Amino acid sequence: MNQTLPTLKVALLGCGVVGTEVARLLTEQADDLALRVGARLELAGIAVRRVGHRRSAAIDRSLLTADPHALATRPDVDIVVEVIGGIEPARSLLLAALKGGKPVVTANKALLAENGAEIYGAAREYGADLYYEASVAGAIPLLRPLRESLAGDTVHRVLGIVNGTTNFILDRMDSSGAGFAESLEEAQALGYAEADPTADVEGFDAAAKAAILASLAFHTPVTAADVHREGITEVTATDILSARALGRVVKLLAICERSESKHGDGGVSVRVHPAMIPRSHPLASVGEAYNAVFVEAESAGRLMFYGAGAGGTPTASAVLGDIVAVARNRLAGTRGPDASTYAGLPVMPMGETLTRYHVSLDVDDKPGVLAPVAEAYARHDVSIEAVRQASRGAEAQLIIVTHTARDAALAATIRELEALPVVRAVASVMRVEGEEELCPPYAPRPGRA
Repeated sequence: MNQTLPTLKVALLGCGVVGTEVARLLTEQADDLALRVGARLELAGIAVRRVGHRRSAAIDRSLLTADPHALATRPDVDIVVEVIGGIEPARSLLLAALKGGKPVVTANKALLAENGAEIYGAAREYGADLYYEASVAGAIPLLRPLRESLAGDTVHRVLGIVNGTTNFILDRMDSSGAGFAESLEEAQALGYAEADPTADVEGFDAAAKAAILASLAFHTPVTAADVHREGITEVTATDILSARALGRVVKLLAICERSESKHGDGGVSVRVHPAMIPRSHPLASVGEAYNAVFVEAESAGRLMFYGAGAGGTPTASAVLGDIVAVARNRLAGTRGPDASTYAGLPVMPMGETLTRYHVSLDVDDKPGVLAPVAEAYARHDVSIEAVRQASRGAEAQLIIVTHTARDAALAATIRELEALPVVRAVASVMRVEGEEELCPPYAPRPGRA
């Protein structure tokens, strides 16, 4: 190894599952990384909350410090890597590093989804790199293609599975017939779900990722608060069986798309919710804790990104990729591209979004029930695509799948159905997505196959 290579010092903020793997890879792959970068990457310090805490043998304890601010602003530090998570102290630490002109690599989706504009602004103002590939979909190269490879294209839609915990739970419910609680317990036992799984099962994690994806795809500031969010806690084994009977499977989807309001104004729609998709859809076969994302662009057409969406080693792989990128930029005296927000498109309310519904009703098992139900749909200009009925003694289950309509009209229909005397209960309501992905997105150009 050529010892004349310069050295770039890396400050690592956080030493949890991901931070430990980042430290290990930086140490074990030091020689190869030096050849790829053109400089040796040396850990300058590792900021932790408890210096005396037991840690992996891969961690050099002499590097540990309980003062992250001092480490992030040290004059000899060249790159700051943040894997603490959460809003504070991560926000203050990243701003301090950026104000010192230090390039930053972060995996912090919550911070970018809530305070992205402030962080991006500081990076631009002080001429520092900001890379965050690991914040969405773990090891999957997704953000850089959106920010760089597709910079000359127009992205119309991003749709995918971006939370491994919920995908594992729904996959188990589908494959075993288990309920939500039982599948969650299995996910926790296997380490796929936290002791407090709220961020995952209520959709907060996926919503933060959707905000980041929409911001990059549509060159528009989008925060987590702009994202319509529904989790999977209300998904039942009956919903899963109903989807199966219709040749569909239930997935928690992040959906970001360009849309138009009823007034014809352009905007973007960003939402996270469970939905039924056809079993023939490529996302339907994404099992376990894996992630997969479709990107639909004007010229590139449909692209699919698939892989490990979480875990220490996969996420650390994305962090290392960003470290290499900013290190190369540092040596060359350049910066990577900023996240552009020139479009400034409005985020459309959920009520204006075009969706389809799968509705399960418990109704009286007697003649004439369907007529008032159909009239309720018609009054709100919602067209019915399919109806299926199953008798259960004195009552029946009526399943209705709609054509596309505005979400507000569908929601109003549900409220009216709940008040009908013939409807005993609205057992479940779920959106239907994905069938359009099974058809060619654009007509062939003249003279081309």
